[in-house]
Amino acid sequence: MKRLATLIACTAAAAAAQQAPDKIAALENAVKAAQSAGDNAWMLTSSALVLMMTGPGLALFYGGLVRKKNVLATMMQSFIMMAVITVLWALVGYSFAFGEGNPFIGDLRYMFLNGVGAAPNGDYAGTIPHQTYMIYQLMFAIITPALITGAFAERMKFKGMLLFMILWALVVYNPMAHMVWGKGGLLNAFLGGKFRAFDFAGGTVVHITSGVSALVCALYLGKRKGYGTEPMKPHNLVLSFIGACLLWVGWFGFNAGSAVAASGLATSAFVATHFATATAAIGWCLAEWMHNGKPSVLGGISGAVAGLVAITPASGFVKPMPALVIGLLAGLLCYFMVAILKQKLGYDDSLDAFGVHGAGGTLGAIMTGVFATNEVNDALKDAAGKPLPLGLVDGNGGQIVDQLVAVAIAWVLAIVGTLVILKVVDMVTGLRAEEEEEVVGLDLSMHGEEAYNLES
Repeated sequence: MKRLATLIACTAAAAAAQQAPDKIAALENAVKAAQSAGDNAWMLTSSALVLMMTGPGLALFYGGLVRKKNVLATMMQSFIMMAVITVLWALVGYSFAFGEGNPFIGDLRYMFLNGVGAAPNGDYAGTIPHQTYMIYQLMFAIITPALITGAFAERMKFKGMLLFMILWALVVYNPMAHMVWGKGGLLNAFLGGKFRAFDFAGGTVVHITSGVSALVCALYLGKRKGYGTEPMKPHNLVLSFIGACLLWVGWFGFNAGSAVAASGLATSAFVATHFATATAAIGWCLAEWMHNGKPSVLGGISGAVAGLVAITPASGFVKPMPALVIGLLAGLLCYFMVAILKQKLGYDDSLDAFGVHGAGGTLGAIMTGVFATNEVNDALKDAAGKPLPLGLVDGNGGQIVDQLVAVAIAWVLAIVGTLVILKVVDMVTGLRAEEEEEVVGLDLSMHGEEAYNLES
């Protein structure tokens, strides 16, 4: 009997050992089946669209707005972010933003992209490879510091700019991204945050942090030599026009891509983005027409960017008609910030990074709390599986408070973090270009090149 029992046990063990690989293979097949080729294709396309927003989009938009002696240096500031932030993201940036960590910063579990491979990460995106999600989020990390360069255009040293941006990404961007989008982040509405703040594609993470930081940079560096006494008109509005149109197109990857799936929610975000951009361009043109007697091309493209900024946090939560309202308000508010308030206060935000991104992002974050509805986004549910009310239009006025908390945190982090970093970089490398370098232009003084060679 003992021999029989032993034989039966051995046979069972052998059968179990034989089945183990089968079970593992079945599990692997189930994981693969959960992935969607369509979702992955859309997210890779969206990643490329968002990268296009930095280069060539933002590079052309900003490059055309400066004087011709600074166009290459200005475009280089956007381009170099595509390289430097990529390396930083691969080393520690992604882990700090999306590792679990604590409510304020991620841990080092994904350092050197350890564990970021072909299998999905169910916390963030269950139907695409984790690596796809990582590369998509990288494109946001690239463009955000590039936006800041508009505030100090034509007057910051290249080496000072590089060190500033590296530290800024680590100290400001990564913590804010973790708080809003990271698992367990303080403001994450879907993955265990204390405050349920809605930011679909980066109103707080991208635009408030970059816009407010831009204002701090402009005030710290002081005005460009000759500002207010010498003409400093854009040298090539055609470049800026092309750049703005590329931003408009690329922004669909920015906002609709944030659905992280080729889904109806992506369509809704796409529509909201387009509608808000249209009314913002109209709003800015109308305000300028009434104020100056003529609507300008620069005003139209600036208004479009303002609308893109403002709808970013709301794009995955609002219906088309509220999107039109948000866009119109953004066009009017940002025109006031750029054309009236900046002139009265006299600060030199060279390319209006604060007036558009800081102000527009703040407006959009607050309006998200007003117009967010579970008819568009039903991801938040109660214990019975019923969609929870989102914004004021759903009867949840308290959401505006959560949005204001997120806005306040973004403002404080941007102000304090940027000021500390500026002080450190100023002591290490210096920040402001020398007067002679600024007069000659940063193209020659920083890079030894000229954009336009009239002799050839």
